[in-house]
Amino acid sequence: MQLLGKTTTEMEKVLCEMGEASFRGRQIAAWIYRKGAASFAEMTDLPASLRERLSGSQALQFPTVAARFPSRDGSEKLLLQLEDGERIETVRLPYPDRVSVCVSSQAGCAMKCQFCATGMGGFRRNLSVAEIIAQPLLAMTTDEKARRVPSHIVFMGMGEPLLNVENVLQTLRLMHEEMAIPYRHITVSTVGVLAGIEKLAEAQIPVTLAVSLHAPDDELRHRLIPTSTKIRVLDLANAARDYVRRSGRRATWEYVVLGGVNDDARRAQMLADLCKGWPVHVNLIPWNDVPGANLEEQDFVASRPETLREFRHILERNGVNVTQRVQRGADVAAACGQLRALKEPSARPNANEPRLLTL
Repeated sequence: MQLLGKTTTEMEKVLCEMGEASFRGRQIAAWIYRKGAASFAEMTDLPASLRERLSGSQALQFPTVAARFPSRDGSEKLLLQLEDGERIETVRLPYPDRVSVCVSSQAGCAMKCQFCATGMGGFRRNLSVAEIIAQPLLAMTTDEKARRVPSHIVFMGMGEPLLNVENVLQTLRLMHEEMAIPYRHITVSTVGVLAGIEKLAEAQIPVTLAVSLHAPDDELRHRLIPTSTKIRVLDLANAARDYVRRSGRRATWEYVVLGGVNDDARRAQMLADLCKGWPVHVNLIPWNDVPGANLEEQDFVASRPETLREFRHILERNGVNVTQRVQRGADVAAACGQLRALKEPSARPNANEPRLLTL
């Protein structure tokens, strides 16, 4: 049996079935979820005979770290190979006061956002609970000082989390109950899967909901996200408001700013109007270079700094709480929208400094 992805209670049951005391299950869970142990051999407070029995009868199977891509800004992307050969990426983002990990929920993505590398690669399959929870645990091994449990988690890696909602919900509980990560420090991002937002609200797991809006009007949003044509912006706003009401948590509009596409003053005012009267804030994300990304044969470009400033000022003048995403990891294709699970980074400014560490 694969123990990774099991709760402490489930591990206690496994150990009792092996004729061992239940507290051994608690020890194993602590080793996996609090100390980042990837093998039974590392669990040194277990008797050697029990470690040998576990190795012979139970599994603790992690994805293989196929490569690490350390960025000049201190972040690091991990390329992970799964048991069936699929590859995914996760990103560790250290800050002075916290460590955040960006996790993937699917191999590939079916949402087809026109500006996103993952969407360009297509969808292959959902990730299991073990494959999702393995990502922050493997990110712990990059910590130079100690294997510290990450303080923050963002489901903003490869895939649409709410199209894999049951496994994501189970993983959220593991992160909170086993890794002791507060729900308020976990963000689930969605392009707008209404049924998934409803399930998240029903589960009463008070994480932050981030909705990838990218355009405040249906016409442009449907062009940027071809799979969104059956969902109106008004539907998204109503679903997000309902989630806020039921969870008590704030929502976020994620807005990738695309030069000459969605960064005009009219759309800034439309976005401000969507924010009136409820606790939502806007996270502006300057577009990160994705080779080959275009809208109707026109290549995307980043918004000009002065245009982005004016867009933000319009929001602020309307009383909107606005933040602007700081670019991290772009030199190793680890920034927002760049994840594609390639052996070599697909976007690498200053490529004269190779940064790939193959293991």
